[in-house]
Amino acid sequence: MVELADIVRDAGPAYLQRFGEAMPPSHSRVLRDVVACRTPALGGQMYHCHGCGLDHPVYHSCRNRHCPKCQGDRAEDWLQRQRELLLPCAYGLATCTLPAGLRELARSHQRVVYSILMHEAAHALLELAGNRRFVGGLTGIMAVLHTWTRALIFHPHVHLLFPAGGLADGDTWLSPRKRAYILPGYALAKRFRERVETAFRETDLYELVPEQVWRRRWVANVQRVGGGDTALLYLSRYVFRVAISNQRIQGFDGQRVSFTAAARQGPPVRHTLDAHEFIRRFLLHVLPRHFVKVRYYGLWASTNRDQLAKARAILEHRQLAVGKPPRARSFPAPVRSGRIDRCPRCGAAYTHPPLPIPRSRPPP
Repeated sequence: MVELADIVRDAGPAYLQRFGEAMPPSHSRVLRDVVACRTPALGGQMYHCHGCGLDHPVYHSCRNRHCPKCQGDRAEDWLQRQRELLLPCAYGLATCTLPAGLRELARSHQRVVYSILMHEAAHALLELAGNRRFVGGLTGIMAVLHTWTRALIFHPHVHLLFPAGGLADGDTWLSPRKRAYILPGYALAKRFRERVETAFRETDLYELVPEQVWRRRWVANVQRVGGGDTALLYLSRYVFRVAISNQRIQGFDGQRVSFTAAARQGPPVRHTLDAHEFIRRFLLHVLPRHFVKVRYYGLWASTNRDQLAKARAILEHRQLAVGKPPRARSFPAPVRSGRIDRCPRCGAAYTHPPLPIPRSRPPP
């Protein structure tokens, strides 16, 4: 099976020679890490089976958040922690999309534009939820940044998971006035645009934005998603999924890369790109170093955990009043698919600890 590391190992040196001087350090670091991941370059452990005599090397992961090999267990851990925040109520999911006129600036000023996108989308939703026409209380928001389409096209948007309701006056839980849609998407899109424009005015980037961007209709979608577990599972795929997984790569002949992308309807679509274009599209979605792509607002902000506890107590009391037991908030530990305890050849349990394998080179 062809992996992203194989493509970068083969076509990466020519790509770096051509574009390396213009690349940010985070991009070149990702390429180095992807190639080194789970190879002797990073060291590891050597397991020996006394049953069949097999020597079984297990190499370390690079732990880069953009590497497709390193995210499985982290996604499970994250999912377990986020479940502790859930309230026993229905949930909504809003998606606010950065318009095409701002995407060029987003590519060249990622840290500033992404932060504006997430902050203003979340606060636009908090404003609407606080309006008595819709809810009238303080809700919680988990904002997750996502930058790609299925075909690796640059398309920044933010997903906002929120409880369908809000805490009012510190002791009352209010549900949406109109349960069919929770909050109107058109109102969220309008307020989102207004807040982004105001935020851009406070930066040096405002003069670079075409005037028509602020006059056009922006896109925001709001929908019910049922219980919070369903929405969390959906979001966890965005938090730790990288732009392209190894399973989607279908072929590489040294010049061109073929990969599949899910279609809205029908079977997956096959795309074929020049290797350099494929690497370029992949690197479009590498985030700035230390950039936080999951942020919390409202009831879920760290400064409001006391109000979150009040909201949970109110909702659990309501459930007891109608004969529903409170939702369990403890979950079994995730299963570790990468655990090494048996020989892959004969299945015998390892009886001795592994021996360390030193790195074959110093860390990058």
